[in-house]
Amino acid sequence: MRAPLRWVLWDVKDTLLKVRASVGEQYCKEAERVGLDLSPVEVEAAFLQAYRQQSRGYPNYGISKGLDGRSWWMGVVRDTFSRCGVQDPALLNTVAHNLYHNFCNSENWEVFPDSLKALEHCSSLGLKLGVVSNFDIRLEEILRVCGLRSHFSFLITSEEAGVAKPSPAIFNQALLKCGVPAASVAHIGDHYVNDYLASRSVGINGFLLDRHNKPNRPDVPRKHLLSSLEELPSQLKQHMV
Repeated sequence: MRAPLRWVLWDVKDTLLKVRASVGEQYCKEAERVGLDLSPVEVEAAFLQAYRQQSRGYPNYGISKGLDGRSWWMGVVRDTFSRCGVQDPALLNTVAHNLYHNFCNSENWEVFPDSLKALEHCSSLGLKLGVVSNFDIRLEEILRVCGLRSHFSFLITSEEAGVAKPSPAIFNQALLKCGVPAASVAHIGDHYVNDYLASRSVGINGFLLDRHNKPNRPDVPRKHLLSSLEELPSQLKQHMV
């Protein structure tokens, strides 16, 4: 007999909310405050290079190598602007410090129109909610300023967990907090590997959110696909009986 659903776990970035403007635009806006005039396109390209290099050398915010989210992100920002010709160490540190804190502000994030209603609907069904996210410790403040924090019983970020999706270990930490079998838990996320495959690998009922109608993956049943969060409540109800 199937275990009835009791919990819904959520990815956050690109599932419930997204960065409001491009990284290039946001970085350039901060750079202007300290007298730098740079191209958003150039900064965006430099950021992608810096981010990839930092992610390869120090995965999951470099936790295993003695770093934390703040030092990791400041390294990315310094490298980004260095690639754009900015060499003053004091200036690089100032911009990096400011940008790290700026991304805790609600004006830098946009909550998807269907997010709040979906969370409220889940709660009205008697389901408890938690977060499992490959994010740093700023996530709690970001959710708070975006008006979403109160919907969740707990948050697990990869920085605090010391392990990132798609590792089963971060989902196992979440299951311990839920205190119910994996079959009584659902997970909603937009990443095929990190969210859908990883959650289902530990027995959680994973759903893949595809807001952009990407080419369908043949191994994802239609009943596991969501084109918007408006479709979620009816899917969850089927797991509650």
